[in-house]
Amino acid sequence: MGYECLLAGLPDLKAGAETPIKLEDLLVMLDEMMKPGDKKLLTQLRMTVDDPAIDTLVARYDDEDVPESAKPEWWAAARALLSDADIRAMLLYEQGLHSKNRFVRAWFAFNQDMNNIMVAQICRKHGFDLKKMIVGHNEVAETLRTHTSQKDFGLGEVMDNYQEILALASIDNLMEREKRMDALRFEWLQEKTYFDVFSKEQVLAYYLQAEMLHRWALLTVEQGERVFRDMVADMKKGIDLSKA
Repeated sequence: MGYECLLAGLPDLKAGAETPIKLEDLLVMLDEMMKPGDKKLLTQLRMTVDDPAIDTLVARYDDEDVPESAKPEWWAAARALLSDADIRAMLLYEQGLHSKNRFVRAWFAFNQDMNNIMVAQICRKHGFDLKKMIVGHNEVAETLRTHTSQKDFGLGEVMDNYQEILALASIDNLMEREKRMDALRFEWLQEKTYFDVFSKEQVLAYYLQAEMLHRWALLTVEQGERVFRDMVADMKKGIDLSKA
């Protein structure tokens, strides 16, 4: 049995429109109606780089008494190259990419790839060292690191929608760019759960879409411009974009 009653009773969401349901009300509803195992997936999707679980992992992997075999094989190299914020972002993605649920894995992978492509474009425009900003070690991340001089970063044979994402980076209006990125995420969520009728994946996608609409309802133009200025300033200092 799926989530027929829950999903049937929720208002429709539309990209770019106002959210028809308060996020706190939605969370209460999900907490009451979702199965325990599915609520763990929701918690995973809501995790941020400031989550205590990330603190625990950083402390454990930095501990010299912990054997290297108990740490990710990429830890030493990443620790020497990336900033603390980048390291935390990588650990966050790793948590999602190793989820037992395929939808959660795909969501984290999609966001990591899109964010890395956007970062690569910003690095190219401002002359930053791309290799110190890209997080993760999947095919897209490694391609970005090794094809810095190519116009498309070598992604033509790796991703189907790389041109669409690259085009977003060229939008000068910062608020418009961020909204287009969320619109792409919104569409991705609809496509990935289209055939998962009344499933936990549809519930998770609904929450993510509602969260996006809620964020935009709170974000003013001034706030958006300040976020971008902070992003560029942080990159100049070698700090990851994921804090923005």
